[in-house]
Amino acid sequence: MGVEKEMSFWGHIGELRGHLIRAVLAIIVGGIVVGFNVNWIMDNVFFGPTRNDFFTFRVVNHYSREFLGHDSITLPSTFAVQQKKLFQQFNVMMAVSVFGGLVLAFPYIVWELWRFISPALHPKERKNSVFLINFVWILFLMGILCGYFLILPFAINFGLLFTISDSITQLFDLSDYTALFLQIVLGMGVVFLFPVIVYFLTSIGILTPIFMRTYRRHAIVLIMVVAAIITPADVLSMMMAAIPLLLLYEFSILMSAYTFKKIQNRNLEVDKTT
Repeated sequence: MGVEKEMSFWGHIGELRGHLIRAVLAIIVGGIVVGFNVNWIMDNVFFGPTRNDFFTFRVVNHYSREFLGHDSITLPSTFAVQQKKLFQQFNVMMAVSVFGGLVLAFPYIVWELWRFISPALHPKERKNSVFLINFVWILFLMGILCGYFLILPFAINFGLLFTISDSITQLFDLSDYTALFLQIVLGMGVVFLFPVIVYFLTSIGILTPIFMRTYRRHAIVLIMVVAAIITPADVLSMMMAAIPLLLLYEFSILMSAYTFKKIQNRNLEVDKTT
């Protein structure tokens, strides 16, 4: 018996390894696609939020002209980025390629995870999990888009316009900008997966909607801390990150309540049959 369990365990480990290898290969393929288009991506996507014609700035200025009669956001005409180390551009290219590959491959990665888990599920659970799997990568991409279009542009705008002396020339380090980009965009993508965590914790009985409502004030404080971590030090960027996270928390309460009710109904059906 012990040998069979051990073989079964290592069989699962081998199967998991196969899924992980395919997921990593998907990231590599996505990274190669990004790498071959890195010049266009750097000019139009990576440094897009540093220009006045960026989508977010155009939308804000459009409504600003309608209600205020002038543009609210006007960035400097040039965004001077300097390279301080010999291989800095190469390192940034690799970081952008890996990040881009992760974003492109994320739906496939989630699908590989579902393929590994699904054999252990009942047919009804497997059917319900299809919605959850799609929900995971949609939430992640929503977080990426929120960080890129909502938080990053205003963080850059604050950093460019905040000056304490006209004698200071603004020169930005390439690695610092890359770290800011990944910190905000990737950070929001990860944080947006919070409802999925709530779903699993509710499913196994650790979390309840009553608990989440009771400790809502504590959660707000924690959300502000998380927003401060994934954004720069300015208050505007922190608030821009906190607002969607607060909405996400309220949505997570609804998801927890829905899941909790389903579990209660299922337990009642089991009690009736027994």
